[in-house]
Amino acid sequence: MARSEKARAASASWDFTSDTTLVCILAANARVFPNRAALREKDRGIWQQTRWSEWLEATLACAAGLESLGFARHDALLVVGDNRPHLYTGIVAAGVLVGHPMPVYPDAAPDEVRHVIQASNVRFVLAEDQEQVDKILDLRESCPSIAHIVFDDPRGLAAYPEPGLISWQALLARGAERLRSEPALRDALVQRAQPDDPAVFIHSSGTTGRAKGVVLSHRNVLAGVANAHRAHAFDFGEEVLAYLPMAWVGDFSFTVAAGIALAFTINIPERPETVLHNLREIAPTFYLAAPRSWDNLLTTVQVRMEDSTRLKKWVYDFFMDIALASERSKLEGKTPTPWQRVLRPFGEWLVYGPIKDQLGLTRLRHAFTGGEAIGEDTFVFYRALGVRLRQLYGQTENSAFNAMQEEAEVRLHTVGRPLPGVDVRIGEGGEILTRSGSTFAGYWNNEEATRAALADGWLHTGDAGYVEPDGHLVVLGRLSEVVHTAQGERYIPNYIENRLKFSPWIKDVAVLGKGRERLAAIVCIDKEPVGHWAERRGISYMSYADLSQKPEVIALVAQAVARVNATLPDALKLKHFVSLHKEFDADDGEITRTRKLRRNVVEERYAPVIDAIYGGLRSVSMKAQIVYETGAAGVTERVLSVQEV
Repeated sequence: MARSEKARAASASWDFTSDTTLVCILAANARVFPNRAALREKDRGIWQQTRWSEWLEATLACAAGLESLGFARHDALLVVGDNRPHLYTGIVAAGVLVGHPMPVYPDAAPDEVRHVIQASNVRFVLAEDQEQVDKILDLRESCPSIAHIVFDDPRGLAAYPEPGLISWQALLARGAERLRSEPALRDALVQRAQPDDPAVFIHSSGTTGRAKGVVLSHRNVLAGVANAHRAHAFDFGEEVLAYLPMAWVGDFSFTVAAGIALAFTINIPERPETVLHNLREIAPTFYLAAPRSWDNLLTTVQVRMEDSTRLKKWVYDFFMDIALASERSKLEGKTPTPWQRVLRPFGEWLVYGPIKDQLGLTRLRHAFTGGEAIGEDTFVFYRALGVRLRQLYGQTENSAFNAMQEEAEVRLHTVGRPLPGVDVRIGEGGEILTRSGSTFAGYWNNEEATRAALADGWLHTGDAGYVEPDGHLVVLGRLSEVVHTAQGERYIPNYIENRLKFSPWIKDVAVLGKGRERLAAIVCIDKEPVGHWAERRGISYMSYADLSQKPEVIALVAQAVARVNATLPDALKLKHFVSLHKEFDADDGEITRTRKLRRNVVEERYAPVIDAIYGGLRSVSMKAQIVYETGAAGVTERVLSVQEV
C-alpha cells in the first residue's frame, strides 16, 4: 500500500476532535487495515510481525485473562522489562480494564521497585523474563500484596514452585476461552474504558526525592498526540523504533499512544545491545533520542573516520566542512553560497548519504531531541548531513508534549513555539507555566504536591525560561536550581553542566558553587570515546578509575572546561575541577534512570572532594560506595587530583 493510501486509511480510523480511548482506536485500526503490521520484533535474527487484528485479539485476551485472575478497576499492573511486544500489549490491556499500567525501569534497584509496589498496593506484575521474576519474588516478603506474576519469556521458569506464577501464553489462553464462551465480552471490553480513565501510570524522575506518581488519562495522551500531529511532529503510518525505556513517558507517548493513534509500525529491537544494528535495518521515518544518544552516534562516526584511510578522511573533512559552513549560514539567517549549493549533490553521494545509511537515517523525516540541551556541534552536524533534527520540550505531567521547533525555523537556543492547543506563559520568578488538554489531573495520593503543581488550570513546570517576541520558548533550566555565589551572582548549575557535556569526553558533571566564592566541577569522563582516544595515542590503562586519572586525560578535560569558560562571564568561570574515578550511577542513587543529576546525593557523597577543592588541597583520597543491581554494596578508593583551570 502506498504511503498516501496508508495515510488516508489511517485517518479514517480516528477523528482527532472526538473523545475516545486507545483501545477504541486499536479496534478501529484492526477494522480498517487488519493485515497491516502493527508490531515487529527481532527474535533470533528474524523479524516477527504482529498485525493490527492480531494485536487487538491479544490485547482483549490479555484483559479477559487478567480479569479472570481477579484484576479489578483501578488495580495496578506493574510492568518490568525491556521493550517487548507482550509487555506493550499488557500495558494497553490494563487500560482496557480501567486499571493502572505501571511500567518501571528494568534496571531499577530493589528499593525503587519496592517503593512503587507499596505505594500503590500492587497485586499484579507482568515480567519479561527469569531475571525480572527473581527480582519480584525477592520483594514478595516485604511486599505481600503481590499475588500474580505473569512472565513473558518462560526460559528457566518451568520448575519454579512459587504460587501465583503464570506464563503469558497461559494467560492469553484463559482470556481467549472467556472471549469464546462470552460473546458479548469483546465489545464490552472495547467500550469499558472512558476518555478520562487512566491510560498509563508513570513515575517522575525523582531528582529531589522519592518519585511521584503521574496518572495520564486517554484524553491526556491523545490530546498530546493530536497537538503534536497538528504541528507536523509525525504523520500517519510512520516507522518507529521502540527502544526508549518503557518507564519513561516519552516511550508511552511516542510509541504506544502515537503509535496506535496514527497507525505506526512499531519496530522492537532484539535486545538493548542491538539497537544501533536494528536502527540501520529498520531505517525509521520517525526517531526521538536524547542528546547523549545523538552524541554517541556522532562519536561512532568520528571514531570510524579516525581509523579510515588518508584519502577517505580528506574527502570526509572536505565535504563536511562545506556542509557545516552551509548549515551555520542557514542558522544565522543567511543563504548558502553558490559553491556550497553546487557541491551538495556530490557530498550527498560521497559522504552524507553513506553516513546516513550506516546510521539507519536514510528514510528519516522527523528527527527529534529532548530532555536536555543538545550541543551546538552535534546539532549542526546532523543538520549538515541532511537530517532535519529538531528540539522539543515536555514533561511527564503533560504527556511529553509542550513545544517544538518547526522544520524550517530552527534556533540553537530555543525549543520552538508552543504546540497548537498548548498555552504558555511566564509566571513569578520566571517559571514556565503551561495549560493544555494533555496535562494530568494531579499526583497520585499526593495532594500537597498537586496543589504546588496545578493552579487555576496552569501547570507549574518548575523550569525557568522566557518567551521571545516571536513566540519561541527558551528554557534555562530548573527553577529550583537557580542559586547564587557568595558574591550574589545568579546562575543555574544545569545550564553550565549541559554545556560541559557537549564535549565528547565528558559524560556527566556536577557544578559546585552555591554560596561559595568560586565555581568548580566534579567531572565524569565518557569511557568509550576517551578510551579510544587514549588507545590511538598509546596510552595504556587498566580500568575507568585508572583512565580518569591519566595526566593526558585530565588535560583533555581541562581543554573542554576552558572552552566552556570562554562563553561564561568572569564571575561564573570554573576555577577548579576533579576528574572522578567512577561514573555517576543510577544504582548508587547519584542520577535518576533518565540520567538527571541528584545534586543533594552527589554533594553529600563527595563532600571530601568538595572540601578539598574549596580547602585549597591539591589531591584527596576518596572512598565511594557502589551499589550493585542486586542491592549489594561495595567500596572503591582512589587518590584524586584537584586541577586548577
